[in-house]
Amino acid sequence: MLFAILGLVLAASIILPSFWVKRVMHFYSKDMPELPGTGGELAQHLIDRFNLTGIKVEETQPFRDHFDPRDQMVRLGSNNFNGKSLTAVAVAAHEVGHAIQFHRKEKIFELRSKYLPTAQALSRTGIAIMWAFPVIGLVLRSPFAVGMVIAASLLLQLAGAFAYLIILPEEWDASFNKALPILVEGEYVEDKNLPAIRRILRAAALTYFAAALANVLNIGRWFMLLRR
Repeated sequence: MLFAILGLVLAASIILPSFWVKRVMHFYSKDMPELPGTGGELAQHLIDRFNLTGIKVEETQPFRDHFDPRDQMVRLGSNNFNGKSLTAVAVAAHEVGHAIQFHRKEKIFELRSKYLPTAQALSRTGIAIMWAFPVIGLVLRSPFAVGMVIAASLLLQLAGAFAYLIILPEEWDASFNKALPILVEGEYVEDKNLPAIRRILRAAALTYFAAALANVLNIGRWFMLLRR
């Protein structure tokens, strides 16, 4: 009974951050006609304002907002690219914040370039090994060898989760050292909306952290399946 309770508490602590991020983004996603422009328009305006030469903005799939340093592209999901909401404005400013980090060659941006591809690769590899487990089990047959494969998969996914956490300072910088001052000083949003903007920027900064926790939950789910 105690282990069940502890398991539920652990699962809740892992799920809640991701749930909170999604809830905040959705809650403030209602269009506000009084805003001067869409998220895509604001992103382009900020790119021009800060002379981010070579950086462009384009629409992508919903909820796939990110800055791609390889293509030098601020990509906003269609919901934010075309939306005139507080979420669209804040997310656009956050992603342009990453573009500013990149353009200025700030040291903190190296966290993203170093560890984000690593995190993604580790997680994908670990999950791929787990999906291939039935075939691997038939080929190896040795319980010890199979156990080593399982351990390797779990360790890869766990390493991927920790790698996501390493880039958290960069995300925080993009939200609160870049986006928030830009939105406040440029008077892109009214003062009454600043508390909401801060919540959205906090959610944007914690997106990768929430993903890391979700990855840990995925590791636990695989472990429970393998114990059966």
